[in-house]
Amino acid sequence: MPFTAKDVQSLREMTGVGMMDCKKALTEADGDINKAVEILREKGMAAAAKKASRIAAEGVCGAAVCDGCGAGAVVECNSETDFVAKNEQFIAFVQTCANVVVQENPADVEALKNCDAGNGQTVGEILTDLVLKIGENMQIRRFARYAEPVNAAYVHMGGKIAVLVHMDVSDNLKSSPAVIELGRDVAMQIAAMNPIWLDEGSADAETVAKEREIITAQLKQDEANAKKPDNVIEKIVEGRVRKYLSDVCLLMQMYVKGDKITVGQHVAAVAKELGGEIKVTKFERFERGEGLEKRVDDLAAEVAKMVQ
Repeated sequence: MPFTAKDVQSLREMTGVGMMDCKKALTEADGDINKAVEILREKGMAAAAKKASRIAAEGVCGAAVCDGCGAGAVVECNSETDFVAKNEQFIAFVQTCANVVVQENPADVEALKNCDAGNGQTVGEILTDLVLKIGENMQIRRFARYAEPVNAAYVHMGGKIAVLVHMDVSDNLKSSPAVIELGRDVAMQIAAMNPIWLDEGSADAETVAKEREIITAQLKQDEANAKKPDNVIEKIVEGRVRKYLSDVCLLMQMYVKGDKITVGQHVAAVAKELGGEIKVTKFERFERGEGLEKRVDDLAAEVAKMVQ
């Protein structure tokens, strides 16, 4: 019996299962929507879908760089609890996601789920199996990928933070281990200092203007500045804006492993020492659960429910 896109949507709404899996189930059920529901339940997908509504704000961030092509990726996968985030199978799944992103360059998370994981299953099928086996909601939240060359990655505190750094490098340095070491050091800086932008040129003009406005208002409210001429106030404002930018722009930050030099100066010094050109062009920093609502467990309520 033929079925329509509306039938697929209806099945999705009934079960919470993805569109492609609903379509496969309807095909297998010859268009019978009730039988398709049974097929999905038998496969455990409908049960997995119920878990998908639960908050998943813990998890692991991972990264990978291809030894061959040099492409790199960072990915964040979430779970409900920190306990599952330490599960070896979940950690391996996160690394699989990072590797697949590097190799397949999917357009988005849904495309990633449909990618072959290299073991006869898609990434999405592995995820569904994990949800059913471990018993809590897990999601692929996001990923980023940079093409070659040169990429360096760093994973901090067992996956709490993952960083990917992209550098433009002159041909004579593309295979230099020292460049990769530099990239890793810069990635560690990003993990520790959490810059917002690469440099002053990439800073958001509206945000900087707002910061300048706030600093100006603060200075004018200070009685100590009441008799200072406007040009003096303006110089003080610009000095504080520069300080703000030096805190939030990667290349303007003080290098944490250096001695009174900025990250930009350190990169330039390494390039000069190696006899080539190195330019940090962009970066991604993922911190697990950032921006997500955290799950709050009420132990007393859980115990009361068990007693009842």
